Amino acid sequence: MDIIKFIISILTSLVFVYLGFYSLYLFVFSLAGKLFPVKNPPVSSNLAKFVIYICSYKEDEIILNSAANALTIDYPKDKFHICVIADSLKPETVEALKKMPLQVVEVIFETSTKSKALHKGIENTADGFDAAVVFDIDNIAAPDFLYQINNYLQAGNRVVQGHRTAKNTNTPIAILDAISEEVNNHIFRKSQRVFNLSAAIIGSGMALEYSLFKNVMMQIDAVGGFDKEMGLLLTRNRISVAYADKAVIYDEKVSNPEVFKKQRRRWLSAQFNLFRVYGWSGITELFKHGNFDYLNEIYQTAILPRVLMLGLMPMMLLFSILTPGMGPGWQLWLAATACCYLAILIAVPSSFVNNKLLGAVLRLPLIFFTMVLLLFKLKGANKKFIHTPHIHNAE
Repeated sequence: MDIIKFIISILTSLVFVYLGFYSLYLFVFSLAGKLFPVKNPPVSSNLAKFVIYICSYKEDEIILNSAANALTIDYPKDKFHICVIADSLKPETVEALKKMPLQVVEVIFETSTKSKALHKGIENTADGFDAAVVFDIDNIAAPDFLYQINNYLQAGNRVVQGHRTAKNTNTPIAILDAISEEVNNHIFRKSQRVFNLSAAIIGSGMALEYSLFKNVMMQIDAVGGFDKEMGLLLTRNRISVAYADKAVIYDEKVSNPEVFKKQRRRWLSAQFNLFRVYGWSGITELFKHGNFDYLNEIYQTAILPRVLMLGLMPMMLLFSILTPGMGPGWQLWLAATACCYLAILIAVPSSFVNNKLLGAVLRLPLIFFTMVLLLFKLKGANKKFIHTPHIHNAE
């Protein structure tokens, strides 16, 4: 019996080290992001020339709307070029796109991935661009998006992640997805810059110096999580990622629970697979070259989604109260739980505190258990492309 208690105590202590440090990490960054503003670059009169890649897989009506909106961006027309990578679109959609003042690259893949689409886009891009921007099929950029990104590039930043935010909060799931996006923007992008660490790349709404984008992108063949791998490759080479909070791009949030489940399964699988591949190199890079930014990027592939933390922390607190002497005391678990919850509350924008919030919060237990089950269903999710369908004119 003593041996069983000893084993449980060791396991509980290991769990506390992982969850406790994670909670403290969230709290420190979340609080720092509120207390210390990040300086914006000056407005520049020099204008970079952009190529905007829009990856379109099926969903014909949405790409027609997104492409048309991209053409209306407030930036000199001779300074940006739109390249739509048309994968599995209807012939009439391709013809409609070709009538617009943009480039259409038709592709056919046995297995479609965003990485393959971007490779084809690069292969069909003429010389002369200063920077590349990546949009998802549903993204709608704010009119001044390119001007905001340009200011960062002209200030010497080689990689800039824009502020992706929700364009729809039409269901409780969409509200929670939108809140999650903003919490991540605050903790893993804006607040990282307070400590001069790289902002996490999302996968759309980001811009890279063109030669750098071409070089890095051609090293990536990931089925899922190409953005996370890009962040790892950049930080390993000591290339920092800036965050342009005012460069807003609107992104459709998931409204359907089943779609949410498939999307998160793909994300989790890609994240943990990258940790398996790159994890050890973070330690060696830290001790050999002092590359803490790279280690920090790798750490972010090893952490759990915030919604799991919201469920696990009170459960472990309750366990510590009911089983005294088996691992860290309840006081330590209480402190860690408080850090976790405060970190997330601090990061939630005040605009989400409205009459829809309660209905969304009531869905959290269901989402928590859904995410727990997904942890046991990750096998194979990173070997096959899982498409996230979108809704035209979601509100």
